Amino acid sequence: MNRLFCILLVTLTITACAHVAPQASKPEPPVAQRIAHADTLHGVVVQDPYHWLKDKSRTVPGVLSYVEAENAYAEAWMKPLAALEDSLFEEIIGRIAETDLSVPDKEDGWYYYSRRSEGLQYPIFCRRQGSMDAPEQIYLDMNELATGHEYYALGSFSLSPDQTLLAYSYDTTADEIYTLVIKDLITGELLPDIIPGASDVTWAAAAAIFYTTDDESGRSDNLWRHDLGADEDTHLFYEPDGRFYLYTYRTASDEYIVMGAGSKTTSEMWVMPADSPDEPFELVAPREQGVEYYLDHRDDGFFITTNADGASSYKIAWTHEDSLGRENWRGYIPWRETVDVGCTISQDWMAVIERVDGVRRLRLIHLDSGEEHYLSMPEDVYTIGGGYFTEYEDETLRFTYTSLATPHSVYEYNCRTRELSLLKQQEVKDYDASLYHTERVWATASDGVKVSITLFYRPDMLRADGGNPCYLEGYGAYGDPNDPMFFSAMLSLVDRGFVYALAHVRGGGDLGQQWHEDGRMLHKANTFSDYIACAEYLVDSGYTNPDQLVGYGASAGGLLIGAVANMRPDLFAVIIADVPFVDVLNTMLDPTLSATISEYEEWGDPNEERYFQSILGYCPYQNVTAQDYPAMIVLAGFYDPRVNYWEPAKLVARLRYLKTDDNPLLLRTDMSGGHAGASGRYDFYRELAMQYAFIIHTLPNF
Repeated sequence: MNRLFCILLVTLTITACAHVAPQASKPEPPVAQRIAHADTLHGVVVQDPYHWLKDKSRTVPGVLSYVEAENAYAEAWMKPLAALEDSLFEEIIGRIAETDLSVPDKEDGWYYYSRRSEGLQYPIFCRRQGSMDAPEQIYLDMNELATGHEYYALGSFSLSPDQTLLAYSYDTTADEIYTLVIKDLITGELLPDIIPGASDVTWAAAAAIFYTTDDESGRSDNLWRHDLGADEDTHLFYEPDGRFYLYTYRTASDEYIVMGAGSKTTSEMWVMPADSPDEPFELVAPREQGVEYYLDHRDDGFFITTNADGASSYKIAWTHEDSLGRENWRGYIPWRETVDVGCTISQDWMAVIERVDGVRRLRLIHLDSGEEHYLSMPEDVYTIGGGYFTEYEDETLRFTYTSLATPHSVYEYNCRTRELSLLKQQEVKDYDASLYHTERVWATASDGVKVSITLFYRPDMLRADGGNPCYLEGYGAYGDPNDPMFFSAMLSLVDRGFVYALAHVRGGGDLGQQWHEDGRMLHKANTFSDYIACAEYLVDSGYTNPDQLVGYGASAGGLLIGAVANMRPDLFAVIIADVPFVDVLNTMLDPTLSATISEYEEWGDPNEERYFQSILGYCPYQNVTAQDYPAMIVLAGFYDPRVNYWEPAKLVARLRYLKTDDNPLLLRTDMSGGHAGASGRYDFYRELAMQYAFIIHTLPNF
């Protein structure tokens, strides 16, 4: 790394912040030391006065005391809002079915499902043999497993082919380092096979599993086989390229195990007969920069979803299992410039999910006859997902359907008879869908590109003077689409007159692969200008005004909202930055941190000057200036390995020193949490209630 020097100078005594002192009834924010620290790269001196907050060990007393002081300040500031927060919490959980049952999945004569019980934080996993009238067997109760832990999360969760064993991994520290165990579902006992640091489990046979382990940055780089009862495991593969992660899965036919290595833009795959776990994996096609492919098996061949041969979106090809090389791939569904495809297969059918103009369509193809049809949907803007055939030999497809106005629904569709059945819709108490409206509108970005926004609101509460509060959410990274999905907690804002808006900015996959390309690397600025254009559209169109506009982003969306807060603070009244990736430059200069090297393909490698200048130009932490900022809550997880706690902590410290307003600025760090926040559902809803209370208290007209 071309980092020429690092200077550590004397500690400077400073005031807590540059803005007007809070009223006597409000607590004072903690004092943050400024310690002169600078890096020079490409001839540019980059100041980092809060570098001292970066503690990978998470044990340095001074760092801990600062984080805890910020938590104490936030708690004291929010204390007068306790009644409002409690009311919102009760309102949020009052809508959900606290006792609930999932739709059962059938597997080799067993019916698998999960259920939740009122008052319990976690699900209980159950099964019944033969029918749902058979006696229930609880095979994993997360509430029991989580006893004594402030945090508990499952990682891998895989049943053996004969349904007698369960391999699962768990994390009790939120650092995403998992321990793998195997449970005998007949006796209920754990086997002595315990594998620390294992993840991504696939059963090779009833007595053997494949699993991956991670390097120090959290990248899965080694593949192993564990034979039950063995003292030593067999090492199978090492991936040396820091951009690539290893993973495994079984094909739909259950005849092959696939090993994949994938980066942000490139993939490579190997296959092995599932009944011969001692055989070596066979390479399908060697990796080629920028080419991705994914495969599934049926009969004597593989269907391959890929962007090979210059396709700017995905297509589907087929090749015989004895002729795997790319030169043998034959076209099955050609690529179309504005259409992305993905598929799932059964013995007789292929279900293709096509994304056209940002909306998913479901296309069914009979694999022998080639006959096909589309399944119509009841709304114009919606999300379908989770498509899978209930069993490989079955003709019944199960999928989920939701929109901003329609609760999460599980459907079954008989591909032959074309009969559609609603199996279950999320219960939302006292919700009348007819009172709400969802639609898609289009903003125009600064370069003339049209950017879609999905809206959700109550028409009877929509004001003609632009006086509605508005909650604008954005993401825009990794090619991940920001699909509209029902979220019952959002009703606590919408029922108070909020317009909920979902911005489908470039960098995501909302409008296909090119939408991602146009918002990554040297084009990252488009993500921010798109979001600003969406905010301006909502104001100019009379949905809201800057005094009523709330901006929200999480993780890479937190980068978005952090950059926009620097660029256009005048557009927003409140900013919620949730585990925000705001110290992009320093993180991308530290290859020992989680995913840094792999993310060079998303942001660029700052050791190259063009990417350094690009990242420096938008990095939220580096671009905080002496100006007025909106009211802000910044959220962090102390053990988060993806966006480490010091990124939001450094941002807040710099904001306190430079911002010129007296608007509230809170840093809330979950001291037992990680990237996804609290692991228990009630803790999660409590956190939401806090955010909503802050918003409602801060905005005018409430």
